[in-house]
Amino acid sequence: MRIGIPQEIHAGERRVATTPEVASKLIKLGFSVSLQKGAGIAADFSDEAYREFGVEIVDDPRSLWASADIVLKVRAPEQRPELACHEIDLLREGALLISFLWPAQNPDLMERLAARRVTALAMDSVPRISRAQKLDALSSMANIAGYRAVIEAAQHFGRFFTGQVTAAGKVPPAKVFVIGAGVAGLAAIGAANGLGAIVRAMDTRPEVKDQVKSLGADFVEVNYEEEGGGVGGYAKVMSEGYQKAQRDTTAKQCMEVDIVITTALIPGKPAPKLISAGMVEAMQDGSVIVDLAAEQGGNCELTVPGQVVMRHGVTIVGYTDMPSRMARQSSQLYSTNLLRVLEELCVNKDGIAIVNMDDEMIRGATVVKEGMITWPSPAPKLSGAPPVVNGAAPVFTPPAPKKPLIPAAISNALLFAVLGAALFALGNVAPAAFMSHFMVFVLACFVGYMVIWNVTPALHTPLMSVTNAISSIIAIGALIQVAAPSVIMKLLAGVALALTTVNMAGGFAVTQRMLRMFRRSE
Repeated sequence: MRIGIPQEIHAGERRVATTPEVASKLIKLGFSVSLQKGAGIAADFSDEAYREFGVEIVDDPRSLWASADIVLKVRAPEQRPELACHEIDLLREGALLISFLWPAQNPDLMERLAARRVTALAMDSVPRISRAQKLDALSSMANIAGYRAVIEAAQHFGRFFTGQVTAAGKVPPAKVFVIGAGVAGLAAIGAANGLGAIVRAMDTRPEVKDQVKSLGADFVEVNYEEEGGGVGGYAKVMSEGYQKAQRDTTAKQCMEVDIVITTALIPGKPAPKLISAGMVEAMQDGSVIVDLAAEQGGNCELTVPGQVVMRHGVTIVGYTDMPSRMARQSSQLYSTNLLRVLEELCVNKDGIAIVNMDDEMIRGATVVKEGMITWPSPAPKLSGAPPVVNGAAPVFTPPAPKKPLIPAAISNALLFAVLGAALFALGNVAPAAFMSHFMVFVLACFVGYMVIWNVTPALHTPLMSVTNAISSIIAIGALIQVAAPSVIMKLLAGVALALTTVNMAGGFAVTQRMLRMFRRSE
Protein backbone atom coordinates (compact mmCIF):
# COMPACT_ATOMS: atom_id res chain seq x y z
CA MET A 1 0.00 0.00 0.00
CA ARG A 2 1.09 3.55 -0.74
CA ILE A 3 1.29 6.21 1.99
CA GLY A 4 0.83 9.83 0.94
CA ILE A 5 1.93 12.82 3.02
CA PRO A 6 0.47 16.08 1.69
CA GLN A 7 1.62 19.55 2.66
CA GLU A 8 -0.32 21.12 5.52
CA ILE A 9 -2.35 24.12 4.32
CA HIS A 10 -3.76 25.35 7.63
CA ALA A 11 -2.64 28.92 8.33
CA GLY A 12 0.55 28.92 10.40
CA GLU A 13 0.90 25.13 10.44
CA ARG A 14 4.55 24.12 9.98
CA ARG A 15 4.49 20.47 11.05
CA VAL A 16 4.72 17.52 8.70
CA ALA A 17 3.22 14.08 9.31
CA THR A 18 6.41 12.10 8.65
CA THR A 19 10.11 12.78 9.06
CA PRO A 20 12.79 11.18 6.86
CA GLU A 21 13.86 8.75 9.61
CA VAL A 22 10.30 7.62 10.31
CA ALA A 23 9.61 7.32 6.57
CA SER A 24 12.45 4.80 6.31
CA LYS A 25 10.78 2.72 9.04
CA LEU A 26 7.47 2.87 7.18
CA ILE A 27 9.21 1.54 4.10
CA LYS A 28 10.62 -1.34 6.19
CA LEU A 29 7.03 -2.20 7.13
CA GLY A 30 6.39 -2.82 3.44
CA PHE A 31 4.76 0.50 2.51
CA SER A 32 5.81 2.84 -0.29
CA VAL A 33 5.88 6.49 0.76
CA SER A 34 5.13 9.60 -1.29
CA LEU A 35 5.57 13.17 -0.09
CA GLN A 36 4.26 16.37 -1.59
CA LYS A 37 7.11 18.58 -2.70
CA GLY A 38 8.13 21.02 0.03
CA ALA A 39 5.89 19.46 2.68
CA GLY A 40 8.72 19.26 5.21
CA ILE A 41 10.49 22.54 4.46
CA ALA A 42 8.73 24.50 7.23
CA ALA A 43 9.83 21.84 9.74
CA ASP A 44 13.44 21.97 8.45
CA PHE A 45 13.25 18.71 6.49
CA SER A 46 14.38 19.07 2.90
CA ASP A 47 13.06 17.04 -0.02
CA GLU A 48 16.58 15.68 -0.53
CA ALA A 49 16.59 14.26 3.01
CA TYR A 50 13.42 12.32 2.21
CA ARG A 51 14.82 11.08 -1.10
CA GLU A 52 17.86 9.64 0.69
CA PHE A 53 15.53 7.35 2.63
CA GLY A 54 13.63 6.19 -0.45
CA VAL A 55 10.64 8.57 -0.36
CA GLU A 56 9.11 9.62 -3.67
CA ILE A 57 8.62 13.39 -4.04
CA VAL A 58 5.42 14.34 -5.90
CA ASP A 59 4.83 17.79 -7.35
CA ASP A 60 1.08 17.57 -8.01
CA PRO A 61 -1.05 17.38 -4.83
CA ARG A 62 -4.00 15.91 -6.75
CA SER A 63 -1.99 12.93 -7.95
CA LEU A 64 -0.57 12.46 -4.45
CA TRP A 65 -4.02 12.24 -2.87
CA ALA A 66 -5.45 10.12 -5.69
CA SER A 67 -2.67 7.53 -5.62
CA ALA A 68 -2.46 7.16 -1.83
CA ASP A 69 -4.06 4.19 -0.08
CA ILE A 70 -3.21 5.82 3.26
CA VAL A 71 -3.02 9.56 3.85
CA LEU A 72 -1.15 10.84 6.91
CA LYS A 73 -1.88 14.40 8.01
CA VAL A 74 -1.51 16.65 11.02
CA ARG A 75 -4.57 18.89 10.69
CA ALA A 76 -8.02 17.79 9.63
CA PRO A 77 -8.82 18.07 5.90
CA GLU A 78 -9.74 21.59 4.79
CA GLN A 79 -10.90 23.50 1.73
CA ARG A 80 -8.10 24.09 -0.77
CA PRO A 81 -8.77 27.37 -2.61
CA GLU A 82 -5.96 26.85 -5.12
CA LEU A 83 -7.52 23.55 -6.20
CA ALA A 84 -11.11 24.76 -5.84
CA CYS A 85 -12.04 21.68 -3.81
CA HIS A 86 -12.03 20.20 -0.33
CA GLU A 87 -9.22 17.84 0.63
CA ILE A 88 -11.74 15.10 1.40
CA ASP A 89 -12.82 15.22 -2.24
CA LEU A 90 -9.23 14.40 -3.20
CA LEU A 91 -9.34 11.15 -1.24
CA ARG A 92 -10.15 8.11 -3.32
CA GLU A 93 -12.93 5.83 -2.10
CA GLY A 94 -11.74 3.15 0.29
CA ALA A 95 -8.67 5.13 1.36
CA LEU A 96 -7.49 5.37 4.97
CA LEU A 97 -7.02 8.81 6.56
CA ILE A 98 -5.08 9.25 9.81
CA SER A 99 -4.87 12.72 11.37
CA PHE A 100 -6.30 14.95 14.05
CA LEU A 101 -10.04 15.19 13.29
CA TRP A 102 -11.82 16.31 16.51
CA PRO A 103 -15.09 14.50 15.71
CA ALA A 104 -17.02 16.10 18.59
CA GLN A 105 -16.33 19.57 17.22
CA ASN A 106 -16.60 18.66 13.52
CA PRO A 107 -19.79 16.64 12.87
CA ASP A 108 -20.01 18.00 9.30
CA LEU A 109 -16.52 16.68 8.63
CA MET A 110 -17.59 13.23 9.83
CA GLU A 111 -20.57 13.26 7.44
CA ARG A 112 -18.35 14.29 4.58
CA LEU A 113 -15.84 11.52 5.29
CA ALA A 114 -18.65 8.97 5.49
CA ALA A 115 -20.09 10.15 2.19
CA ARG A 116 -16.68 9.62 0.61
CA ARG A 117 -16.72 5.98 1.88
CA VAL A 118 -13.31 6.18 3.48
CA THR A 119 -11.95 4.94 6.80
CA ALA A 120 -10.67 7.60 9.18
CA LEU A 121 -8.64 7.32 12.39
CA ALA A 122 -8.57 10.37 14.66
CA MET A 123 -5.34 10.77 16.60
CA ASP A 124 -7.25 12.87 19.13
CA SER A 125 -9.59 9.95 19.87
CA VAL A 126 -6.94 7.39 20.86
CA PRO A 127 -8.23 5.87 24.11
CA ARG A 128 -6.36 6.66 27.30
CA ILE A 129 -5.31 3.11 28.14
CA SER A 130 -1.86 1.74 28.91
CA ARG A 131 -1.47 -0.07 25.58
CA ALA A 132 -2.22 3.10 23.63
CA GLN A 133 0.37 5.34 25.28
CA LYS A 134 2.75 4.94 22.33
CA LEU A 135 -0.06 6.23 20.04
CA ASP A 136 -1.01 9.17 22.26
CA ALA A 137 -0.30 12.13 20.00
CA LEU A 138 -2.33 14.45 22.24
CA SER A 139 0.15 13.91 25.06
CA SER A 140 3.09 14.34 22.68
CA MET A 141 1.79 17.69 21.46
CA ALA A 142 0.68 18.81 24.94
CA ASN A 143 4.17 18.16 26.25
CA ILE A 144 5.64 20.44 23.60
CA ALA A 145 2.92 23.07 24.15
CA GLY A 146 3.64 23.21 27.88
CA TYR A 147 7.35 23.65 27.31
CA ARG A 148 6.82 26.25 24.60
CA ALA A 149 4.41 28.17 26.85
CA VAL A 150 7.26 28.84 29.27
CA ILE A 151 9.53 29.97 26.42
CA GLU A 152 6.85 32.37 25.17
CA ALA A 153 6.33 33.64 28.71
CA ALA A 154 10.06 34.28 29.07
CA GLN A 155 10.05 36.16 25.76
CA HIS A 156 7.32 38.56 26.87
CA PHE A 157 8.26 38.77 30.56
CA GLY A 158 11.51 40.65 30.02
CA ARG A 159 13.13 39.63 33.31
CA PHE A 160 15.20 36.81 34.74
CA PHE A 161 13.39 33.66 35.75
CA THR A 162 16.04 32.72 38.30
CA GLY A 163 17.00 34.97 41.19
CA GLN A 164 20.38 36.66 40.94
CA VAL A 165 22.66 38.72 43.14
CA THR A 166 24.62 41.23 41.08
CA ALA A 167 26.73 44.29 41.71
CA ALA A 168 23.71 46.35 40.67
CA GLY A 169 21.45 44.73 43.24
CA LYS A 170 19.45 41.60 43.96
CA VAL A 171 16.98 40.28 41.39
CA PRO A 172 14.17 38.13 42.86
CA PRO A 173 13.15 34.94 41.03
CA ALA A 174 10.03 35.01 38.89
CA LYS A 175 6.89 33.43 40.29
CA VAL A 176 4.96 31.18 37.91
CA PHE A 177 1.44 29.87 38.51
CA VAL A 178 0.32 26.91 36.38
CA ILE A 179 -3.39 26.13 36.25
CA GLY A 180 -3.96 22.51 35.31
CA ALA A 181 -1.40 19.78 35.96
CA GLY A 182 -2.03 17.53 32.99
CA VAL A 183 0.68 16.70 30.46
CA ALA A 184 1.01 20.32 29.29
CA GLY A 185 0.91 21.67 32.83
CA LEU A 186 3.57 19.28 34.09
CA ALA A 187 5.79 20.13 31.12
CA ALA A 188 5.38 23.83 31.91
CA ILE A 189 6.19 23.20 35.58
CA GLY A 190 9.35 21.33 34.69
CA ALA A 191 10.51 23.97 32.20
CA ALA A 192 9.81 26.90 34.54
CA ASN A 193 11.49 25.18 37.47
CA GLY A 194 14.47 24.38 35.28
CA LEU A 195 14.82 28.08 34.46
CA GLY A 196 14.94 28.88 38.17
CA ALA A 197 11.45 30.27 38.80
CA ILE A 198 9.36 29.69 41.89
CA VAL A 199 6.53 27.54 40.56
CA ARG A 200 3.06 26.93 41.93
CA ALA A 201 0.36 24.75 40.39
CA MET A 202 -3.32 24.07 40.89
CA ASP A 203 -5.53 21.24 39.65
CA THR A 204 -8.95 19.83 40.47
CA ARG A 205 -7.52 16.31 40.66
CA PRO A 206 -5.84 15.66 44.02
CA GLU A 207 -3.93 12.66 42.67
CA VAL A 208 -1.58 14.97 40.71
CA LYS A 209 -0.34 16.63 43.88
CA ASP A 210 2.63 14.29 44.21
CA GLN A 211 3.52 14.74 40.54
CA VAL A 212 3.56 18.52 40.97
CA LYS A 213 5.77 18.29 44.05
CA SER A 214 8.13 15.84 42.37
CA LEU A 215 8.86 18.50 39.74
CA GLY A 216 9.80 21.05 42.40
CA ALA A 217 6.57 23.08 42.46
CA ASP A 218 4.18 23.93 45.28
CA PHE A 219 0.68 22.53 44.97
CA VAL A 220 -2.03 25.13 45.63
CA GLU A 221 -5.09 23.47 47.11
CA VAL A 222 -8.62 24.82 46.80
CA ASN A 223 -10.36 24.94 50.15
CA TYR A 224 -13.33 22.87 49.00
CA GLU A 225 -13.90 19.13 49.20
CA GLU A 226 -14.80 17.67 45.78
CA GLU A 227 -13.26 14.99 43.59
CA GLY A 228 -12.18 16.42 40.22
CA GLY A 229 -11.05 13.34 38.30
CA GLY A 230 -12.92 12.66 35.05
CA VAL A 231 -12.90 10.01 32.34
CA GLY A 232 -9.57 9.13 30.71
CA GLY A 233 -7.46 11.17 33.10
CA TYR A 234 -9.11 14.48 32.21
CA ALA A 235 -10.72 16.83 34.70
CA LYS A 236 -14.50 17.02 34.96
CA VAL A 237 -16.87 19.98 35.23
CA MET A 238 -16.90 20.99 38.89
CA SER A 239 -19.81 22.19 41.01
CA GLU A 240 -20.64 25.87 41.38
CA GLY A 241 -19.40 25.84 44.97
CA TYR A 242 -16.03 24.47 43.94
CA GLN A 243 -15.76 26.90 41.04
CA LYS A 244 -16.34 29.85 43.37
CA ALA A 245 -13.66 28.62 45.77
CA GLN A 246 -11.35 28.04 42.82
CA ARG A 247 -11.91 31.57 41.53
CA ASP A 248 -11.05 33.01 44.94
CA THR A 249 -7.84 30.97 45.09
CA THR A 250 -6.92 31.88 41.52
CA ALA A 251 -7.53 35.59 42.15
CA LYS A 252 -5.20 35.53 45.16
CA GLN A 253 -2.46 33.78 43.21
CA CYS A 254 -2.78 36.11 40.21
CA MET A 255 -2.09 39.10 42.44
CA GLU A 256 1.10 37.48 43.77
CA VAL A 257 2.72 35.89 40.72
CA ASP A 258 4.42 37.26 37.61
CA ILE A 259 3.40 34.62 35.07
CA VAL A 260 0.22 32.56 34.75
CA ILE A 261 0.04 29.57 32.41
CA THR A 262 -3.41 28.06 31.92
CA THR A 263 -3.95 24.57 30.47
CA ALA A 264 -7.47 23.64 31.64
CA LEU A 265 -9.53 21.78 29.03
CA ILE A 266 -12.55 19.48 29.25
CA PRO A 267 -13.08 17.09 26.29
CA GLY A 268 -15.95 18.08 24.02
CA LYS A 269 -16.65 21.35 25.87
CA PRO A 270 -15.45 24.95 25.62
CA ALA A 271 -12.50 25.83 27.81
CA PRO A 272 -13.62 26.89 31.32
CA LYS A 273 -13.18 30.58 32.15
CA LEU A 274 -10.82 30.62 35.11
CA ILE A 275 -9.32 34.12 34.89
CA SER A 276 -11.72 37.04 34.78
CA ALA A 277 -11.04 40.54 33.53
CA GLY A 278 -10.96 41.70 37.15
CA MET A 279 -8.21 39.22 37.98
CA VAL A 280 -6.17 40.48 35.03
CA GLU A 281 -6.61 44.07 36.19
CA ALA A 282 -5.41 43.12 39.68
CA MET A 283 -2.17 41.60 38.36
CA GLN A 284 1.10 43.48 38.49
CA ASP A 285 2.13 45.55 35.49
CA GLY A 286 4.44 43.59 33.23
CA SER A 287 2.89 40.24 34.15
CA VAL A 288 2.24 37.60 31.48
CA ILE A 289 -0.61 35.15 30.89
CA VAL A 290 -0.06 32.26 28.45
CA ASP A 291 -3.41 30.66 27.59
CA LEU A 292 -2.88 27.17 26.17
CA ALA A 293 -6.65 26.71 25.90
CA ALA A 294 -6.99 29.60 23.45
CA GLU A 295 -8.03 27.35 20.56
CA GLN A 296 -11.09 26.23 22.57
CA GLY A 297 -12.02 29.76 23.65
CA GLY A 298 -9.39 30.30 26.32
CA ASN A 299 -9.27 30.08 30.11
CA CYS A 300 -8.95 33.87 30.34
CA GLU A 301 -11.85 36.15 29.47
CA LEU A 302 -9.55 38.58 27.68
CA THR A 303 -7.71 36.03 25.53
CA VAL A 304 -7.80 36.64 21.78
CA PRO A 305 -7.14 33.32 20.01
CA GLY A 306 -4.08 33.44 17.81
CA GLN A 307 -2.90 36.82 19.06
CA VAL A 308 -0.82 38.50 21.76
CA VAL A 309 -2.69 41.39 23.38
CA MET A 310 -1.97 43.84 26.18
CA ARG A 311 -4.74 44.37 28.75
CA HIS A 312 -4.36 46.42 31.95
CA GLY A 313 -0.57 46.25 31.65
CA VAL A 314 -0.65 42.45 31.34
CA THR A 315 0.51 40.60 28.22
CA ILE A 316 -1.91 37.81 27.25
CA VAL A 317 -0.50 35.23 24.84
CA GLY A 318 -3.26 33.39 22.98
CA TYR A 319 -1.30 31.43 20.38
CA THR A 320 -3.16 28.40 19.02
CA ASP A 321 -0.14 26.83 17.34
CA MET A 322 2.31 26.18 20.18
CA PRO A 323 3.45 22.75 18.89
CA SER A 324 3.89 24.19 15.41
CA ARG A 325 6.27 26.79 16.84
CA MET A 326 8.62 23.90 17.52
CA ALA A 327 7.85 22.25 14.20
CA ARG A 328 10.86 19.96 13.89
CA GLN A 329 10.47 18.47 17.37
CA SER A 330 6.70 18.23 17.04
CA SER A 331 6.99 16.49 13.68
CA GLN A 332 9.44 13.96 15.10
CA LEU A 333 7.12 13.03 17.97
CA TYR A 334 3.91 13.07 15.94
CA SER A 335 5.38 11.00 13.12
CA THR A 336 6.53 8.43 15.69
CA ASN A 337 2.97 8.23 17.04
CA LEU A 338 1.73 7.61 13.49
CA LEU A 339 4.38 4.96 13.01
CA ARG A 340 3.09 3.11 16.08
CA VAL A 341 -0.43 3.27 14.68
CA LEU A 342 0.67 1.76 11.39
CA GLU A 343 2.64 -0.93 13.22
CA GLU A 344 -0.61 -1.95 14.89
CA LEU A 345 -2.46 -1.88 11.57
CA CYS A 346 0.26 -3.77 9.71
CA VAL A 347 1.03 -6.60 12.10
CA ASN A 348 2.56 -8.85 9.42
CA LYS A 349 4.88 -6.08 8.11
CA ASP A 350 3.72 -6.78 4.59
CA GLY A 351 2.65 -3.26 3.66
CA ILE A 352 -1.07 -3.98 4.12
CA ALA A 353 -2.95 -2.04 6.81
CA ILE A 354 -5.99 -3.75 8.33
CA VAL A 355 -8.29 -1.85 10.68
CA ASN A 356 -9.18 -4.42 13.33
CA MET A 357 -12.32 -3.23 15.09
CA ASP A 358 -11.92 -5.96 17.72
CA ASP A 359 -8.83 -4.18 19.03
CA GLU A 360 -10.14 -1.62 21.52
CA MET A 361 -7.15 0.63 20.87
CA ILE A 362 -7.84 0.79 17.12
CA ARG A 363 -11.59 0.81 17.67
CA GLY A 364 -11.32 3.85 19.92
CA ALA A 365 -9.38 5.84 17.32
CA THR A 366 -11.59 4.82 14.38
CA VAL A 367 -14.28 7.46 13.78
CA VAL A 368 -15.35 6.38 10.27
CA LYS A 369 -15.15 2.81 8.95
CA GLU A 370 -15.74 2.28 5.22
CA GLY A 371 -18.31 5.04 5.00
CA MET A 372 -20.00 4.38 8.35
CA ILE A 373 -19.58 6.81 11.26
CA THR A 374 -18.38 4.77 14.25
CA TRP A 375 -17.80 7.64 16.65
CA PRO A 376 -18.21 7.78 19.59
CA SER A 377 -16.57 4.49 20.42
CA PRO A 378 -17.61 2.39 23.41
CA ALA A 379 -15.77 3.03 26.64
CA PRO A 380 -12.60 0.92 26.92
CA LYS A 381 -12.91 -2.20 29.01
CA LEU A 382 -10.96 -1.97 32.24
CA SER A 383 -9.89 -5.40 33.40
CA GLY A 384 -9.54 -4.15 36.95
CA ALA A 385 -13.02 -2.64 37.12
CA PRO A 386 -15.40 -4.33 39.60
CA PRO A 387 -18.40 -6.18 38.09
CA VAL A 388 -21.75 -4.45 38.14
CA VAL A 389 -24.43 -6.29 40.09
CA ASN A 390 -28.07 -5.12 40.03
CA GLY A 391 -27.11 -1.82 38.44
CA ALA A 392 -24.51 -0.88 41.04
CA ALA A 393 -20.84 -1.71 41.42
CA PRO A 394 -20.04 -3.53 44.64
CA VAL A 395 -18.21 -1.63 47.34
CA PHE A 396 -14.72 -2.95 47.88
CA THR A 397 -14.11 -4.07 51.43
CA PRO A 398 -10.46 -4.60 52.29
CA PRO A 399 -9.72 -7.86 54.06
CA ALA A 400 -9.23 -7.65 57.80
CA PRO A 401 -5.57 -7.76 58.77
CA LYS A 402 -4.46 -11.07 60.16
CA LYS A 403 -3.31 -11.06 63.76
CA PRO A 404 0.22 -12.41 64.18
CA LEU A 405 0.49 -15.66 66.08
CA ILE A 406 3.21 -14.17 68.31
CA PRO A 407 3.10 -10.47 69.40
CA ALA A 408 5.87 -8.28 68.02
CA ALA A 409 7.39 -7.56 71.45
CA ILE A 410 7.66 -11.26 72.30
CA SER A 411 9.09 -12.14 68.88
CA ASN A 412 11.76 -9.42 69.21
CA ALA A 413 12.66 -10.62 72.68
CA LEU A 414 12.99 -14.18 71.42
CA LEU A 415 15.17 -13.02 68.52
CA PHE A 416 17.57 -11.15 70.82
CA ALA A 417 17.66 -14.12 73.20
CA VAL A 418 18.58 -16.50 70.39
CA LEU A 419 21.29 -14.13 69.09
CA GLY A 420 22.67 -13.67 72.60
CA ALA A 421 22.81 -17.41 73.16
CA ALA A 422 24.54 -17.90 69.80
CA LEU A 423 27.18 -15.26 70.62
CA PHE A 424 27.73 -16.78 74.09
CA ALA A 425 28.22 -20.23 72.59
CA LEU A 426 30.58 -18.81 69.95
CA GLY A 427 32.64 -17.06 72.64
CA ASN A 428 33.09 -20.31 74.57
CA VAL A 429 34.52 -22.27 71.64
CA ALA A 430 36.22 -19.62 69.45
CA PRO A 431 39.81 -18.44 69.99
CA ALA A 432 40.40 -15.08 71.68
CA ALA A 433 41.92 -13.59 68.51
CA PHE A 434 38.82 -14.50 66.47
CA MET A 435 36.49 -12.87 69.01
CA SER A 436 38.61 -9.71 68.99
CA HIS A 437 38.35 -9.41 65.21
CA PHE A 438 34.68 -10.35 65.30
CA MET A 439 33.90 -7.52 67.73
CA VAL A 440 35.76 -5.07 65.48
CA PHE A 441 33.67 -6.27 62.55
CA VAL A 442 30.39 -5.85 64.48
CA LEU A 443 31.36 -2.37 65.68
CA ALA A 444 32.39 -1.35 62.16
CA CYS A 445 29.05 -2.50 60.77
CA PHE A 446 27.23 -0.62 63.53
CA VAL A 447 29.15 2.60 62.95
CA GLY A 448 28.70 2.33 59.19
CA TYR A 449 24.97 1.84 59.63
CA MET A 450 24.66 4.85 61.95
CA VAL A 451 26.71 7.05 59.61
CA ILE A 452 24.23 6.44 56.80
CA TRP A 453 21.03 6.25 58.87
CA ASN A 454 21.50 9.68 60.47
CA VAL A 455 22.14 11.49 57.18
CA THR A 456 19.28 13.14 55.29
CA PRO A 457 18.46 10.93 52.26
CA ALA A 458 18.64 13.95 49.96
CA LEU A 459 22.37 14.20 50.68
CA HIS A 460 23.44 10.93 49.13
CA THR A 461 22.65 8.42 46.47
CA PRO A 462 22.58 4.67 47.17
CA LEU A 463 26.04 4.38 45.68
CA MET A 464 27.40 7.08 47.99
CA SER A 465 25.71 5.38 50.93
CA VAL A 466 27.57 2.13 50.24
CA THR A 467 30.82 4.02 49.72
CA ASN A 468 30.52 5.86 53.03
CA ALA A 469 29.59 2.66 54.86
CA ILE A 470 32.70 0.93 53.51
CA SER A 471 34.78 3.99 54.35
CA SER A 472 33.59 3.92 57.95
CA ILE A 473 34.68 0.26 58.26
CA ILE A 474 38.12 1.21 56.94
CA ALA A 475 38.28 4.02 59.50
CA ILE A 476 37.66 1.59 62.39
CA GLY A 477 40.36 -0.77 61.13
CA ALA A 478 42.79 2.11 60.63
CA LEU A 479 42.20 3.42 64.15
CA ILE A 480 43.07 0.02 65.61
CA GLN A 481 46.21 -0.33 63.50
CA VAL A 482 47.49 3.14 64.48
CA ALA A 483 48.56 1.61 67.80
CA ALA A 484 50.50 -1.18 66.08
CA PRO A 485 54.18 -1.47 67.07
CA SER A 486 55.39 -1.45 63.47
CA VAL A 487 56.19 1.96 61.97
CA ILE A 488 55.05 0.79 58.55
CA MET A 489 51.70 -0.29 59.98
CA LYS A 490 51.27 3.08 61.67
CA LEU A 491 52.11 4.87 58.42
CA LEU A 492 49.66 2.81 56.39
CA ALA A 493 46.96 3.29 59.03
CA GLY A 494 47.49 7.07 58.93
CA VAL A 495 47.20 7.12 55.13
CA ALA A 496 44.03 5.01 55.34
CA LEU A 497 42.51 7.40 57.89
CA ALA A 498 43.37 10.43 55.75
CA LEU A 499 41.88 8.96 52.58
CA THR A 500 38.77 7.75 54.41
CA THR A 501 38.22 11.18 55.92
CA VAL A 502 38.55 12.88 52.54
CA ASN A 503 36.16 10.37 50.98
CA MET A 504 33.48 10.76 53.64
CA ALA A 505 33.70 14.52 54.18
CA GLY A 506 34.30 15.33 50.53
CA GLY A 507 31.37 13.21 49.36
CA PHE A 508 28.92 15.01 51.60
CA ALA A 509 30.47 18.41 50.85
CA VAL A 510 30.11 17.91 47.10
CA THR A 511 26.53 16.73 47.54
CA GLN A 512 25.71 19.76 49.66
CA ARG A 513 27.24 22.05 47.05
CA MET A 514 25.18 20.43 44.30
CA LEU A 515 21.97 20.85 46.28
CA ARG A 516 22.84 24.49 47.00
CA MET A 517 22.83 25.16 43.26
CA PHE A 518 19.12 24.37 43.14
CA ARG A 519 18.09 26.33 46.21
CA ARG A 520 16.60 29.79 45.97
CA SER A 521 15.06 32.17 48.45
CA GLU A 522 11.44 33.26 48.24
